[in-house]
Amino acid sequence: MFYYAHPQNRFWRILPRIYNNHQTLETNEEKSQFLLEHRIALWDVLHSCTIEGSSDSSIKDAVPNDLTFLLENSDIRRILCNGTTAYKLFQKFQKFDLEKSVEVLQLPSTSPANARFSEETLEKIWKEALLHHK
Repeated sequence: MFYYAHPQNRFWRILPRIYNNHQTLETNEEKSQFLLEHRIALWDVLHSCTIEGSSDSSIKDAVPNDLTFLLENSDIRRILCNGTTAYKLFQKFQKFDLEKSVEVLQLPSTSPANARFSEETLEKIWKEALLHHK
């Protein structure tokens, strides 16, 4: 169990290319190390929910993660939501008052269900969000 574990999810294929790294990220250890090296944190908007398969539209009984402590005690300046559902759930549940500004962006999902975006287009959009800060 690790983030974006579905073999067809494009997240772990585009991420190394964004950083001009030709490494294939296969194991959880390789993925974790890559994230640490590039100062990327991954966290779920939801702590738990009831869901049928991987269908976001079936989410019920959502219990949000409390991100307040994490955001108040780290140098996170930008939050990238992987898809519309993650963004909407973040907006619905994450009510916190921070002294520092945290930019929240909705990006197209890297899920294989999001056939509207090619892998190349996802890479371009995610690269812009990850590397070009305000």
